[in-house]
Amino acid sequence: MVKNIMIRNEKKADYEVVEKITREAFYNLYVPECVEHYLVHIMREHEDFLPELDFVLELNGEVIGNVMYTKARLLDEDGNKKEILTFGPLCIKPEYQRQGYGKKLIEYSFERAAELGYDVVVIFGSPANYVGRGFKSCKKYDVCIEGGKYPAAMMIKELLPDTLKGHKWCYYDSPVMMISEEEALKYDDTLEKMEKEYRPSQDEFYIMSHSFVEGC
Repeated sequence: MVKNIMIRNEKKADYEVVEKITREAFYNLYVPECVEHYLVHIMREHEDFLPELDFVLELNGEVIGNVMYTKARLLDEDGNKKEILTFGPLCIKPEYQRQGYGKKLIEYSFERAAELGYDVVVIFGSPANYVGRGFKSCKKYDVCIEGGKYPAAMMIKELLPDTLKGHKWCYYDSPVMMISEEEALKYDDTLEKMEKEYRPSQDEFYIMSHSFVEGC
């Protein structure tokens, strides 16, 4: 069967299916439930959300994936602010994962982001999933979080080479990322029931999310 792939901006008619795909993709992956679909649900109304960088991937007319971007910021050692990007959730319908569709979405979105004048993307995730897309440890670019720590899960991609060179930076998320777990679970209770269960990926996530890079 010929694979007809199209990447386009998300429409209002896609909202429900995108939230459903996000929920299916993340449920029990990091914890025995998930909050990512709730983030998608509230993100679209936030001032830091970038609808022009909100994309769905269609396969033969069916939406099977989505990526969303929000604004974030860096502050240098002198307090100067730099507006940057972060993306997520990035989701692909479970039966289509590990087939290159996420890669297509990411690379397409990078091209569009660069065209809009953005030059840095910061994300938190498993390095195994992103180093192949050009992301590097935040330590390599001297980008820390408050307190001066370098999370192992924080990675950076320069869309314009050497953009961050010569400065020490501190990263700040958009406030939309500060999700109320209570509200997220309350929202999840309104949806079709999914079984909470343990998966080894939850331990992997815990270790990675509590690890920091030291030294050079």
